[in-house]
Order: sequence, then structure tokens, then C-alpha cells
Amino acid sequence: MLTYETVSKSETIRTYITRADESLGALGFTEHSFSHVIHVARMAGYIMQTMGYDMRTVELAKIAGYLHDIGNLVNRKDHSQSGAVMAWSILNDMDCDPAEIATIVTAIGNHDEGTGVPVNPVAAALILADKADVRRSRVRNKDEATFDIHDRVNYSVTDSSMTINDEKTQVTLQLSVDTKYGSVMDYCEIFMGRMILCRKAAQRLGLEFKLIINGQHLI
Repeated sequence: MLTYETVSKSETIRTYITRADESLGALGFTEHSFSHVIHVARMAGYIMQTMGYDMRTVELAKIAGYLHDIGNLVNRKDHSQSGAVMAWSILNDMDCDPAEIATIVTAIGNHDEGTGVPVNPVAAALILADKADVRRSRVRNKDEATFDIHDRVNYSVTDSSMTINDEKTQVTLQLSVDTKYGSVMDYCEIFMGRMILCRKAAQRLGLEFKLIINGQHLI
């Protein structure tokens, strides 16, 4: 069976991730390279494992997390759909089981807040893992004077964590925001669509989604 380790060591896939991130850099987007996709893969796996899914499903969630942004190689617009098509071709060439390809591709094709729906547990885990990765180190622009609102919001987040409680009833995204760079209102303005999708993803897993910023419960 295809493993996350095998996928993450593929030079072909690594090239696609690198070039996709280069394109986003040219367009002024935040970092979407290995730091991001590895973080998302690990978090998606954590969510699946914590919720009691079998280890094979955990592995599929990690693979989906690693591959989820390769569609940016084609274009930022509709990157989840183009990424799903690319992932199908890559995984098929790697002799992945068709049923497992279907799970991974469905998750990738539904991870973006513009069109995504948490149609299965792996898709739900990928959505939560992806949207939780807000952090200062993803900002490429080093000139604070030229920050746009996306730069300010991401740069303002000095610490972020996503955890599931022991009772497995709540998933909480907790952020520490330095209001020198961006306000809580800025975060809500930019990311409210993502948080609504996170709430739907949490519900798909039987969880309640909580957002805490600087100790304040917002959702």
C-alpha cells in the first residue's frame, strides 16, 4: 500500500510543490511550500487518529495533506480542483488503490473555502488542518511598511494551535495575535469564510468548532 513516506520522498511531487509555491510567491501569496504541507499532513493525521479512525485512514489523510496544494502549479483559481486532478494522475501512476485515490482526491478537491464541502471525514480533517495554519513565518514580505491586510493578519499571529479535547466533543483553534500588526477584526474580515467551513468540517466529525483569539471565545 502507498504510504505517506513514499509520497513525501517523491522527487516529482517535491518539484510540483516547489514550483507551485514559486508561482504563489510571484503573485504575493503567503508560503505554501514544504513547511505548510508537512504541517497540514501531520495535523490531518492527528485529527483522524485522535478521533479514533484506523491507521490506514490516518495515512490517507496525511497523503491528502501533503498533496493538497499542488494545484497552485496550474493556477491559484480553482486550485483545489486542478490539484485533485493532478493527484489522481500521480497516485494512479504510483499504483495506489482506486478506492484510496478516490478518498484522497475528494478531500483535495473540497479543501478550499470557495467551493469546498466536508463530504467525508478525510476531507473534514484536511479542511481543519489547512485553515489552522496561520502564522507569522508564512509571510514572505519582510517590509512591514508595505504589508497588505493578508500580510498583517498572518504576521500578527505569533502562536497558533489546534487541539481536540479529551471527550472528543470540541476542536479548538487558539491564536495569539499581536495587535500591533493586525486586529482581531482584521482576522475575522479575512478568514471568516474559512472559519465557517471549519465549523462545518468539525460537525462532519461530530465535533463543535471553537475559535479563541487572545483568550476571547469568538466562535
